[in-house]
Amino acid sequence: MPALPGFRDFLPDYWTKQKYIFQKFRENAQKFGFVEYAGPILEPLELYTKKSGEEIVNQLYHFRDKGERDVALRPELTPTFARLVAEHQRHYKKPLKWFSIPQLFRYERQQKGRLREHFQFNADIVGLSNPAADAELIALVIRTLRSFGLGKEDFTIRLSHRGIWLDFLKKIDILPENFLKILGIIDKIERNSPEKTQNLLLEAGLTEKQIKNLLDLLKITEFSSLPASEFSNYLTEITFDLDALGCEGFYRLDLRIVRGLAYYTGAVFEAFALDKQGLTTGRAIAGGGRYDDLVQNLMGLDLPAAGFGMGDVVLGDILQEKGLFPTNFVKKSLFLCWNSPEMRKLALKLAMDIRVQTGCFVLYSLRELSLSKQLQHAAEQGAAAALILQSEALAVFKWLEVPDGRIGEETVQIENICEYLNSHILLAGNKFLL
Repeated sequence: MPALPGFRDFLPDYWTKQKYIFQKFRENAQKFGFVEYAGPILEPLELYTKKSGEEIVNQLYHFRDKGERDVALRPELTPTFARLVAEHQRHYKKPLKWFSIPQLFRYERQQKGRLREHFQFNADIVGLSNPAADAELIALVIRTLRSFGLGKEDFTIRLSHRGIWLDFLKKIDILPENFLKILGIIDKIERNSPEKTQNLLLEAGLTEKQIKNLLDLLKITEFSSLPASEFSNYLTEITFDLDALGCEGFYRLDLRIVRGLAYYTGAVFEAFALDKQGLTTGRAIAGGGRYDDLVQNLMGLDLPAAGFGMGDVVLGDILQEKGLFPTNFVKKSLFLCWNSPEMRKLALKLAMDIRVQTGCFVLYSLRELSLSKQLQHAAEQGAAAALILQSEALAVFKWLEVPDGRIGEETVQIENICEYLNSHILLAGNKFLL
């Protein structure tokens, strides 16, 4: 029986790649001073309808539990994050810099890069409303993608500010109740033909002249060319910090980015893959922005916040296509061998001693095999080295993958084996570990 549509089976090779992605997420978040948290996979359905309206119910895996509660598998983490922050923020100094890597579930049409479940790297900063927080998040996205081997030719951050659009719509006398509808049209402008966009804007109540002004604003690609306002100044301050953080050339102004979700209030951004000509593709790797009102709207607590989400599916596809997954995924283990059945008990005791006292992953055959078969099995398991017991006092340490400048094999006193292995792990540059 196959897995459900839109769900993945994580076989060992696939899961090892997932762990590599998670490892990079964690390493980079922690380098930026973010701390990890987690939340429940199941939440009250009301948490999502309160944030996104009743229409979201059709996109959720939801049901009534045995306690007659309407619940849903989490489709995103931001509402959970807002709930946790509201309930517990008094115990933490501000700003909060938290990250998580949840598995999320959404019942929607499958397409390339979008499944019904995925993992997502979420990072948020709560308690600050200044551009430095936005820049910190964008820099974390850039640094994370660069850590996978992606460069300026592979992705770009498209940066915008919803305030610029709200200010523009006010100035051209658009009614406030139509703002979100027009932002939704702009959000889909790349997916729709110019004719369809024109018709949608006309249906939203814009005149031909207002549409022309709107399209002229969209053509601005330089931060210095933006109409002067507090919002353009905010973007300029973000770019100042980004350049200081070594991110120059990894971002660009793109006012087509407004983020369709209604809860965004300020600067917004998306990371997009680039094609060979340096043009953005339709593949968004990450996205986020400022949502200063969400905690207030959901939980009644006034706390400014900004954050982003980076999914594993599109990122994993890109890394696979570009050959950027490491080839040495197998844990570089020590394989323990013995050349006679009488040595088995000593080998098992020694294996446990090595596991406890060193950083080695220790493997051995669970069947009685000849020494040559054991060494063959060691190679098949991807072991970096074998330790062959020859007597109760001596063993041969044999590299199966000889590091540069190292001797292929050496005879070692068993009583000194843990000290010997610890020194070799260091000298081999952690070859025993993933």
